[in-house]
Amino acid sequence: MTRRLALDHITAVDTTPIQLAEAASAAGCEGICLFMEPMDVLPLMPPFDIYHDLPARRALKQRMDDLGVALDVAYPFTLTGRTDVAAFATAMECAADLGASVLNALVYDRDPARRADKFGEFCALAGSFGLRVGVEFYPPSQVRSLADALALVDGAGAHVGINVDLLHLMRSGGTIAELAAAPAGRIFYGQLSDGPLNAPDDLDAEASSGRLLAGEGAFDLAGFVRALPAQCPLSVEIPRNAAAAAGMPLAARVREAVEGVRAAIG
Repeated sequence: MTRRLALDHITAVDTTPIQLAEAASAAGCEGICLFMEPMDVLPLMPPFDIYHDLPARRALKQRMDDLGVALDVAYPFTLTGRTDVAAFATAMECAADLGASVLNALVYDRDPARRADKFGEFCALAGSFGLRVGVEFYPPSQVRSLADALALVDGAGAHVGINVDLLHLMRSGGTIAELAAAPAGRIFYGQLSDGPLNAPDDLDAEASSGRLLAGEGAFDLAGFVRALPAQCPLSVEIPRNAAAAAGMPLAARVREAVEGVRAAIG
């Protein structure tokens, strides 16, 4: 049986939300993982506004519905020491309107007590919108590993779990066996890409713009998928800014990324 896949926005970073949904559908993906606002760290992403332009938000939802494409994961939700959690309300309202399954949370607050308090406040606010929260562990953040993420979500409500990016698992020194041993109820999502065993000097650049297609690197994508809970949703997260800059058409980039993952995971 063919596994359901979602298309991550950074795999098709040069798209508006509607263009992302259309690219996903054309590649046979049934979901998207969407940056709901452009970010300076993603310079190829075009401008758009679905927070305050409500007709644009409604048009996106209608196009997603027409295509049969769901919003699996909503970005960006970054928690730092200075974050005002209440300021996320507009973004959470947008995510809820679009039918998001999970909010992706990156945590950079260096103070352990404040980090836990702020994360708890964030999860409570998300819950008030009927949304789940998936912590994304990431070595440059303050939740650097799967073990860190499990510690953070321990004792949280059932709507709080972890989004596991295979690249981050490998770069954090984690293993597929470690993932397989994690509590299944806390693993919400799996994000797929390939990469070399040896990490580059710039982890941020690799993660945001220079990942490898499935089969080009040394990661065990099939083993990763087997270690996830049964029917755990999956996304194709393979940004290749060099290919985009070289003029490779969007459809071809997306097709290569999605077909490579399908071939790797069986």
